[in-house]
Amino acid sequence: MTTNPELEQPEQPEQPKLLDVRDLKVEFRTRDGIAKAVNGVTYQVAAGQTLAVLGESGSGKSVTAQAVMGILDSPPGFVTGGEILFQGRDLLTLGREERRRVRGAKMAMIFQDALSSLNPVLSVGAQLGEMYQVHRGLSRKAARGKAVELMERVGIPAAGARVGDFPHQFSGGMRQRIMIAMALALEPELIIADEPTTALDVTVQAQVMDLLAQLQREFHMGLILITHDLGVVADVADTIAVMYAGRIVETAPVHQLYKAPAHPYTRGLLDSIPRLDQKGRTLYAIKGLPPNLTAIPPGCPFNPRCPLARDVCRTDLPPLYEAGPGRTSACHFWKETLDGAR
Repeated sequence: MTTNPELEQPEQPEQPKLLDVRDLKVEFRTRDGIAKAVNGVTYQVAAGQTLAVLGESGSGKSVTAQAVMGILDSPPGFVTGGEILFQGRDLLTLGREERRRVRGAKMAMIFQDALSSLNPVLSVGAQLGEMYQVHRGLSRKAARGKAVELMERVGIPAAGARVGDFPHQFSGGMRQRIMIAMALALEPELIIADEPTTALDVTVQAQVMDLLAQLQREFHMGLILITHDLGVVADVADTIAVMYAGRIVETAPVHQLYKAPAHPYTRGLLDSIPRLDQKGRTLYAIKGLPPNLTAIPPGCPFNPRCPLARDVCRTDLPPLYEAGPGRTSACHFWKETLDGAR
């Protein structure tokens, strides 16, 4: 009798959680009503692990990350429930100064638009060196030397000559490398990369993702990769969490999710990726639009767009069902979806 090595893999010992987000809720109080941007998100990241968070614009990916980092604009945004445990400490209970000491030194964020995130009137060396001056007490000269080292580490040519240049003097790919260098400055244990390859061409995207993977292995960091592009994370992520209307609707190890999704929304995302073996065919698109977060429909939020929707989907909010080892799906008919994908 033979066994399939893909199906019968030895169980890996559970790693201690670096970040443990539990039932997180975030809402925005606007003139048009209360927008429930995050509705009970739960996920974990261990040291050395990459979690990819996927979903359409407005699904709550970036808002969750901002709440974790403590940079949510308030008002109008408010964390209304849940816990954010980092190395066992609930960040939501920390004071402003304590939270600030964690941010940058222990956890850092790479933003999607490097040009608007970097200060246009300061040289990149001054911006990188500031981290060492504020958090490590280094002199300006020593901080500048550290900035050059960082720029060299992320692959910026002639770093010593370019440390005095301004953000607009770098290409989009080089600016993103500077953002990565800034996040790495204090060697944090967790990095959140929010759409780090947006607006970059395919070749530069691959270079940036390879750089992130290389640095993660070097420093054994936890990495949360936020994106709407499933192609970007295929070779990088360990686990994928798919979000829709502020909820996680599916989690799975990356290869299992690509092989057989257990939620109709995930399946729709995968089917909408262009494929070489479907040349000449009409590209699939998920029907309809994401829900208005001030008026999320009853039952499953995806039911108005779901090809499998039935009466129960329109009335009962599905819990996260166990859909296999290390897998969950917020679909009443996850078995049917999983079987149809195989």
